[in-house]
Amino acid sequence: MPTIWMNGQLVSDKDAKVSVFDHGLLYGDGCFEGIRVYNGRIFKMTAHLERLYNSAEKLTLKIPYTIEQMADALREGVEANGTANAYIRPVVTRGYGNLGINPFQCEKPEVIVITATIQLYPQELYATGMKIITAKRPRVDRRALDPSIKSLNYLNNILTKIEAVKAGVHEAVMLNSEGNVSECTGDNIFMIKDGEVITPPPDAGILVGITRNFVLQVCRETGIPCSERNFKIEDLKAADEVFLTGTAAEIMSVTHIDDLQIGDGTPGPVTRRLLGEFRTRTGENAPED
Repeated sequence: MPTIWMNGQLVSDKDAKVSVFDHGLLYGDGCFEGIRVYNGRIFKMTAHLERLYNSAEKLTLKIPYTIEQMADALREGVEANGTANAYIRPVVTRGYGNLGINPFQCEKPEVIVITATIQLYPQELYATGMKIITAKRPRVDRRALDPSIKSLNYLNNILTKIEAVKAGVHEAVMLNSEGNVSECTGDNIFMIKDGEVITPPPDAGILVGITRNFVLQVCRETGIPCSERNFKIEDLKAADEVFLTGTAAEIMSVTHIDDLQIGDGTPGPVTRRLLGEFRTRTGENAPED
């Protein structure tokens, strides 16, 4: 039974409760992060917490703890659960309010840190790669909803995930209102063409992933050409390799999109190299900054 850090105290998961009048429940008003722990080290903790606080600021939501205090809360949760490898989910809700939508009638946010485990995709797919589809549902326009906010309202992603599951696959890639590739329901997407690693830029309507940025950093440090630029679904399907990145997913090869095979239908050499680099760097001494 996991131990939860909640509003400054450690409680059991059965005692970690929020009100039915919490606006996080009623309206999806809040934000969260997903963070990995490797061998006791909280991977990219600083970057994750900075993004959490940026999300809260854009929601005009004041987190009643400093970043340093939140970092201590994450460490406390890991220690209390006695695990060297875990998945941490810090959550900030708007807090108790009424049935009206006005967020300023909620006096105090709820701050929760869940420490557990996660397995987004079957382990065997990391060796074989997986199939995804092109979603019929578009990504919400960034002019309507700032994609840099990792909010509790994931309805656009959930409805697209339903589309993927009904198609018998684990993921779907969404296109934005300009018809460019944006991201998947829970992961950023990359393609490799003629040796260059390419991923959509922030203005494609993506949530800029921490693992995404780490992969770009690894590319630069290992001499693999990389860039951020817009591309169409036809470009993605014509790529030599395609892979996804995310905190839960890490790096996952895509071998088929819709009914089209990518490359030779197996994880490609650049994807395998990047996955190897990722596992080495997180396994030996995962960077917390």
